Amino acid sequence: MLNKFLIAALAVTATATMPATILQPAMAAAPATPKVAKTIPAPQAGKGQIVFYRSGGSGMMLGCGVNAQGARISALGAGRYFILPVEPGALSYTVKSEATDSLTLEVGPDETAYVKCSIKMGIVVGRPDLALGSKADFDQRSPKLKYVDADDLGPLVLADPASPGLTDASTAPDTTDAAE
Repeated sequence: MLNKFLIAALAVTATATMPATILQPAMAAAPATPKVAKTIPAPQAGKGQIVFYRSGGSGMMLGCGVNAQGARISALGAGRYFILPVEPGALSYTVKSEATDSLTLEVGPDETAYVKCSIKMGIVVGRPDLALGSKADFDQRSPKLKYVDADDLGPLVLADPASPGLTDASTAPDTTDAAE
């Protein structure tokens, strides 16, 4: 009986000291896939564009509804982004929950600006916050970001550039009834 106990104890000890790659080759780590930043197309000649983005983090259940002059442009859920073609100049955007935050920025012709939305702590619910972003910050976060869903895609927002065959509102065919 003592011999069986010693043999079992030695087997457990030997197993515990072996590297995991010997014991469980199927559990060995797979090679990491490279994280590739999203490609943002150049703006239309003479126009500007703004990439609005929101990574995950706090406030996962809250949306970041981006507005201009009181009208909804699009909504950013956690881990989403969208591209807004704009006329060059000074532009103002707001987000609102229990508090309103606004951001004014200058976008030049043929320029791409970046704006990030984050959800900060609020009294009752989180409050969205707009801040200037950067291409470097977007590129770092973009492998985990997805383009906004079709139901959050406002009429002024560029359609997902990664989806072939989609157009934005400015290039979409007229679908009004021709019989009128």
